[in-house]
Amino acid sequence: MFEEFMGIPAHPLLLHAAVVFVPLLALLAVGYALVAPIRPHTRWVLGLLALGAPVAALLTKLSGDAFLERMRAANRVTPEFLPRLQTHQDFGDLTLYATIGLAVVALGLVLLVPPTAAGTGVEGRPGRLLTLALQVLSVVAAGVAIYYVFRTGDSGAKAVWEGQ
Repeated sequence: MFEEFMGIPAHPLLLHAAVVFVPLLALLAVGYALVAPIRPHTRWVLGLLALGAPVAALLTKLSGDAFLERMRAANRVTPEFLPRLQTHQDFGDLTLYATIGLAVVALGLVLLVPPTAAGTGVEGRPGRLLTLALQVLSVVAAGVAIYYVFRTGDSGAKAVWEGQ
């Protein structure tokens, strides 16, 4: 199902969505967390990215797994090259997990942090401590997600360009 699209391997096509949406989610989550004036204008975008970025990362991972199996079945992967692909695959797994974590934090921001001033403790809204915790978590989760997107892409690009 995730192997090809119109005769082209799906992985090189789908990875572009993850490469765009995950860093965009990271940047917007940090912006939403730390810059209160943008919250009313970006709340719905952050919510959509928090739902879409993990889907993009998952589809990229599944298509990569299918692509690797296709290459193995066709005996196009040498034993010397397999560790490089395994490293890339491991980074892809970590990217997916980091993206899911960032998405959970982003949804927490959208649902729990008021769109106006930073947590004022208004009835039904979180206090300053929860807002601060979500702000810190958003910066950390964004950094981790961007790091793994970069490492995954770098290991995949090196595998492609440096070859078997």
